[in-house]
Amino acid sequence: MVINLRAVVYTLGILVLFLGVALLFPTGVALYYGEDVWLAFGSTALGAMLLGGMCWYARDPNEMELQIREGFVIVALAWVILSLVGALPFVLSGVLDSFTDAFFETMSAFTTTGATILGGAGNPQIEEVPKAILFWRSLAHWLGGMGIIVLTLAILPLLGVGGMQLYKAEVPGPSADKLTPRVQETAKRLWLIYVGITFIEILLLLPAMTTFDAINHAFATMATGGFSTKNGSVGQFNSAYVDWVITAFMFLAGVNFALHFRMLRGKAITVFRDTEFRVYVGITAVATLLMTFGIWAPTLRFLPAFETAGPFEGHASILEALRYGAFQAVAIVTTTGFGTTDYEIWPPLAIGVVFLCFYIGGMAGSTGGGVKVIRHVLMFKNSFKEIKQLIHPQAVIPIRMGDRVVSNDVMRNVLSFIVLYFGLIGIGTMAMAFLGLDILTAYGATLSSVGNIGPAFGTLGPTENYAHLPAVAKWVLSFLMMAGRLEIFTAIIIFVPAFWRR
Repeated sequence: MVINLRAVVYTLGILVLFLGVALLFPTGVALYYGEDVWLAFGSTALGAMLLGGMCWYARDPNEMELQIREGFVIVALAWVILSLVGALPFVLSGVLDSFTDAFFETMSAFTTTGATILGGAGNPQIEEVPKAILFWRSLAHWLGGMGIIVLTLAILPLLGVGGMQLYKAEVPGPSADKLTPRVQETAKRLWLIYVGITFIEILLLLPAMTTFDAINHAFATMATGGFSTKNGSVGQFNSAYVDWVITAFMFLAGVNFALHFRMLRGKAITVFRDTEFRVYVGITAVATLLMTFGIWAPTLRFLPAFETAGPFEGHASILEALRYGAFQAVAIVTTTGFGTTDYEIWPPLAIGVVFLCFYIGGMAGSTGGGVKVIRHVLMFKNSFKEIKQLIHPQAVIPIRMGDRVVSNDVMRNVLSFIVLYFGLIGIGTMAMAFLGLDILTAYGATLSSVGNIGPAFGTLGPTENYAHLPAVAKWVLSFLMMAGRLEIFTAIIIFVPAFWRR
């Protein structure tokens, strides 16, 4: 037998059990605020825990060993099953009439994409939605950010079914960087860091927000998700303090959590020597400066062609331009997707920088989506190597990251990922166009979904939503979100016939 189905069902059951436990939190929020949606959450939580418990007690300890194939199957199916179950409260509570919309919203939450269907096509505005629903969206963000599977490994050591296979399949980036020899200890430390930084952000946001808003925005920030409790996203708070706090924490969320661990251990010098980190800082800084000068009013005087391009007149203050430029640069580079302004009305230079930022992504090992900075670095190094190889055909020219030589296996993985990433964007764009979307919207929707960004272009800009898309388009984009969150390979490999052969 190629796949150990008993072990797969058992492990997925455990994940559903923990999802049921997680659903108790929005149930409590509903009861606290006196919202009648508590019954929808409570019944879903009870059903999930019963189902998970049945899988738990039906296990056979002698058949629980996981191999790499089971790891891929579990990770791929987990996001689908958890989104199917997590979507039920939206429908059972009557907040959404369409299960397609509910599934889309939940998948968007778990994959930390942040694309929403609320606020359009007959769906309620975000402020009209019960607080328990808003909290569930943010909590799903937060759990999906570090990976609900890593969470399970952290708090359930008795799982004991080959956890490293799950860890390798789940953790973003070209390779899973273990912080400690045992995967359970690694997961625990990752989550301690994650929880600690989230708590600090909540405390810093409290002076300018309600406790509810602070918790939700901290969850969405650290997950690089982007769901807000306001229709106008972060911009609706109209607070420079809030913008700068969230900008700083979006940047931290885009950093490899292994580097956070090193920093806490007093090894700051190794962090600043990290090539990927230096490039990440450089890209963010350059994008910020270009956006800042691109939306600064004095700069626009040199762009006569933009005078009649739209209602945007630029920011008179360089500090105000820096505030909006830095926020948007970090939000898109880290794939968080929060918004403080409509970047589609910006001058062409600023829009161009935003567009390029869609291709970057956070660091490997962060909660960010996208291509990841490390892959861009390795691609450029490989390109320069090929140029040198043409000049010196007989030379042996290794690719290095710091003092380490990058293996051919890693380079093959990176180049294959890039091909699949852009191939998936191309196929997705054609599918969206076939379903009737204009080419800019089709491309923006696909690019945003695969990169787990949220806002896009065309009719899906930062001030719009995904509610008006055809139902089939939402299912296709849901798959693209999952594929992007699972680094493409994990989502696609289960469709390869050879994967299922002995």
